[in-house]
Amino acid sequence: MNSMIENIKSTVLSALFNMPRKTEAELREFIQKIANLLSPGLNEQELEDIARDIEFKQGIKAGLGAIVDDEGFVPWLDEEKASIEPYYWERYKKLILQNGLPEDVIIDTDIVTDKILSRLGNPRKNVPWDRRGMVVGHVQSGKTANYTGLICKAADAGYRLIIVIAGIHNNLRNQTQARIDEGFIGRDTGKSQATKSGNLKHVIGVGKFDSNRTPVSLTNTIQDFNKATASSNTSEIDSYKVPVVLVIKKNHRTLENLLEWLGDNSARGDRAMIDQPMLLIDDEADNASINTNYGKKLVTKINGQIRDLLNLFHRSCYVGYTATPFANIFIDPDQEHEMFSEDLFPRDFIIGLGAPSNYFGASKIFIEGISENKAKWVRYIQDNEPLLPIKHKIEHPLDDIPLSLKDALRAFLISRTIRNIRGHKRSHCSMLVNASRFTAVQSKLRNRLHDELEKIKNAVRINASLGSSALDNKEMAALYDIWKREYQDCLHNWNIIQSELHDSIASAKVVEVNSKENNLKYSETGERGQTVIAVGGFSLSRGLTLEGLTVTWFLRNTMMYDTLMQMGRWFGYRSNYEDLCRIWMPETAVSWYSYIANATEELHEELRLMQEANATPKQFGLAVRSHPASLMITARNKLGSGKKITALIGLSNKFVETTKVSLENNDLANNSAIAKELVEELLSYERDDKRNWGILVKDVPVQIIDNFLINWTNHEDSKTTEPSALRSYIRTRQQNELKTWDVLVTSLQNGVPNNSLGLDIIPINRFVDLEKLELKCASFSGSGMRVASRGIEKAGVDEAKALDAEREHREQEGKSDTETINYPDRIYRRVRNKALFILYLVQAKPPAGQENDVRVSLIPKDPIIAWGISLPVSSRPQEKVEYVVNTKKYQELFGFEDEDEDAGDQIEN
Repeated sequence: MNSMIENIKSTVLSALFNMPRKTEAELREFIQKIANLLSPGLNEQELEDIARDIEFKQGIKAGLGAIVDDEGFVPWLDEEKASIEPYYWERYKKLILQNGLPEDVIIDTDIVTDKILSRLGNPRKNVPWDRRGMVVGHVQSGKTANYTGLICKAADAGYRLIIVIAGIHNNLRNQTQARIDEGFIGRDTGKSQATKSGNLKHVIGVGKFDSNRTPVSLTNTIQDFNKATASSNTSEIDSYKVPVVLVIKKNHRTLENLLEWLGDNSARGDRAMIDQPMLLIDDEADNASINTNYGKKLVTKINGQIRDLLNLFHRSCYVGYTATPFANIFIDPDQEHEMFSEDLFPRDFIIGLGAPSNYFGASKIFIEGISENKAKWVRYIQDNEPLLPIKHKIEHPLDDIPLSLKDALRAFLISRTIRNIRGHKRSHCSMLVNASRFTAVQSKLRNRLHDELEKIKNAVRINASLGSSALDNKEMAALYDIWKREYQDCLHNWNIIQSELHDSIASAKVVEVNSKENNLKYSETGERGQTVIAVGGFSLSRGLTLEGLTVTWFLRNTMMYDTLMQMGRWFGYRSNYEDLCRIWMPETAVSWYSYIANATEELHEELRLMQEANATPKQFGLAVRSHPASLMITARNKLGSGKKITALIGLSNKFVETTKVSLENNDLANNSAIAKELVEELLSYERDDKRNWGILVKDVPVQIIDNFLINWTNHEDSKTTEPSALRSYIRTRQQNELKTWDVLVTSLQNGVPNNSLGLDIIPINRFVDLEKLELKCASFSGSGMRVASRGIEKAGVDEAKALDAEREHREQEGKSDTETINYPDRIYRRVRNKALFILYLVQAKPPAGQENDVRVSLIPKDPIIAWGISLPVSSRPQEKVEYVVNTKKYQELFGFEDEDEDAGDQIEN
């Protein structure tokens, strides 16, 4: 029955694609007609569920993002369109529509892939050209679908050689090959290779619509590029009447083999391939093409090989796809001209991909989904240390697993059951466990989870049918407790869940995914989706998609931007089960994700602003490098130097605040004294006490702010609030755009007032990192590793401007006027007339669940002074200030890269 309902949905969506939008009544009438033809026995509820699902999908929109072009380029596609037959694109469009991609998202994909293609070289012009570009998306947001569409359109336009470099490990390459098989080639290359059958055998995906003009693939889902296999397939190329495609691993030996094969063919006089227009797509372009994770020599070799590959062709295009715009392609802290002269720098264009409105991403999870007292999807790991410390050795024993991991496993099994009850039995459902960089520990973890899973399955098999007495069994009682804690609002009736438990979880299994083991294979046949608990590390952290990922237990200590975001396999799309998703992780990791989400969103916004200003890719690259968040990456790139380095940071339209404050007695006393002096001076100005955020004072002279900064004792870990750098920025603008300020003294609306600053102020509450307390540091965590509450930068903004900014943001996000939305602070900052100085009185407290830790006694009893500054758009945004980063200190703070044991093997082998 489920397959028939999906068939009806697919048929209705395909038919609706070229029709005018239907009313609710017209849609239901149309669904009834299709159902009468395909499955006359559906009841009213089933028909209504189909209608609601289609309405939901039709309401999903994807923003088109922004485009930054090099000067003088004129797109060519519009003039050529009349002569291009969209054969491969039409097949692909039918496939993604059949697979349930919303109509508006398909339309937006069509538009944005046209924009990308139009910025590549025109394959019909037989003159030398060399184009370099980048597409910036979001983690797990559909980049593969986007570049598959681009490949189809490039093939239609005349590109006859397409190379996809798909990550640095085998399982990602194989997964990408499978997607290219389905979306472009139209046959299963692995089965065809294994059986030596022709192009029309093993038809899949787009091949089911039309299996003519099948592209030639010199790689397959079983094997990466091989010179002997490629040479034996040369006859299939047939004078390049059909496109030739390769999906290869980002590996120096593979690239070496490909370069040799192309060179050999050319030396034998077969220059036809070299003369073809070539498109090279670099997936995860920040990983190993440029960055330094795996050693400079090896990375330099891979970088050089990619450049050599491009240089073999008279007409070549390089398009890098990444979700981490802080990648080292932009953040080499050396001279500016060196960044731009880098051969793989996207000198010709940078295009941002907007995330569809149903995207389950970092902002939604770690910013919108976390408030002071509640986290919607995130749960904190606080019990790992005795059994599985974050830092452990390769021989670490593992006789048992933390209770929070057992709870996560139970939550996953209940979520699988609820999904089955919702009609998702055919869908895959996965759990991710990423807790160690060592494959040996990953194996032990898999075994302990297998033991725990079998214990639960046995208890369910024996007891689930016993009614209420089943809860006498401790495993059944534990499942019930997790349902009550996590999912009672998702499905109110435990009895229904209990009756379905055994059928839902009987086939659940634990698999290990790393360089030693890879048993993660999702079968697309049968009436039942797989239920998988995937245990791994590096292989689960880069590009690999876990189908139906619902629950995650994540225990890693990396604070590197790109690594952290790529580890977010839980980002993506969770249609009809978003409410079931849960992520267990340490609170510090939550803070970092929130911080990075804010920084990444700011860069997407920067891309939009640069498009409006007709800026160039070079200017965007410099903006990325000069973002305050890049201080971390600048130091990271120079860790080996062990010295102080200078970073140039732009502060126009930026927010900085004291996320770390010194707890030395003298520093606390000094900072409290200067805060009191500041408040005393503010008393002589007109103030507004009727604000939700606290007490707002307008038109405060810059000298008062400067005096505070002169005397502030900054903690050396709070890099962006270094007073000398901030004062340098303010000093050059103090006669004009920063002459007067708004000042906000924050105060809660309810609570016990504190008069230590000479005003009745109700302090805000913030969690502090207990580990840092021993180092005399109050490191504020909570939501976003920020002291500020979301929306506080609206203070002092003209009300009409704030409303306009909110309206524009709604339009960009595709939100209606009736939808609740948590506006990001950057939209208010962009329309500020004056800078905003925010003074906080912070009552520090321990993280939830750690109230009995002995280190709690180190938390000051009195409130702590902290502050933030919201700086408006400057008339001189290109001017930057110098920050000094001590790389030795940086290494003490953040340690080395949390690199998996098998990461180096993947790139070298």
